[in-house]
Amino acid sequence: MESNKILGADILDILFEGRNKEYGAYELRKTYNRRLGRAMAVTGSVILLLFVSGFVGKHGAKKVETPKIADIDLTAVKAPDPTPPVIPPAPKAPQVKTVIFTPPKIVPNDKVPDDEKPPVQDDLDKVKIGTVNTPGADDPGITAPPSDQGKTGVVVGPKKQDDDDGIFEKVEVESSYPGGVQAWIRYLGKNMHYPDQAINNETQGTVMVKFIVDKDGNVSDVEAVAGPEQDGLREEAVRVIKKSGKWTPAVQNGRYVKSYKQQPVTFKLSE
Repeated sequence: MESNKILGADILDILFEGRNKEYGAYELRKTYNRRLGRAMAVTGSVILLLFVSGFVGKHGAKKVETPKIADIDLTAVKAPDPTPPVIPPAPKAPQVKTVIFTPPKIVPNDKVPDDEKPPVQDDLDKVKIGTVNTPGADDPGITAPPSDQGKTGVVVGPKKQDDDDGIFEKVEVESSYPGGVQAWIRYLGKNMHYPDQAINNETQGTVMVKFIVDKDGNVSDVEAVAGPEQDGLREEAVRVIKKSGKWTPAVQNGRYVKSYKQQPVTFKLSE
């Protein structure tokens, strides 16, 4: 700063001579007095508003009258009837018929009393087993065994059809190409033909093929669901899967099942 302007210049201009005034410190110091005045004005206004509100609330509120409490003469209150209510007795459960059925003893037929002979099986279906015979109603809580329609003594359930399970989306052990990954790679090397158009256009990538492997390992419903759509890569991947022969079927609950399979087929050009 020139020497003839120093006496008339502001102290901030002298301090920030040759410095970056746009940084912020210069602006904050220059407007400090103005901001301080605004803060003091706002604070004074708030204090004045609180004072006026308190004054108005103290002198302008209505006088609240104290409620009158009337005395109650307890001798005039009627006591409740001390007689307890009559509760009807609970209905008595009906007596359930029981039949004696104890471990049998092997004795001659002519020495077995009539009241100790074992009951017929049909008589035990709707009664309770006990150590004595008592009269009563049939027990509704006992479910009789299923009737033996075939007279064989065995209750036979419905037979399960082979195709009841349908096609599994998820299985315990997925279907696979016989021989594992190395056998699959050898098969692709011998049977997959890279399309000429894909070679000319340098098209490469992985085609995801979805198909069904039945319980005998046969492949069906082959379709490409992902991967490059141009230059015949999908068509070649589908052809290779259809020609791959029988696969090892998937396993679910310890048996072979029909399931979906997704197999990637990768096309890559050698450099």
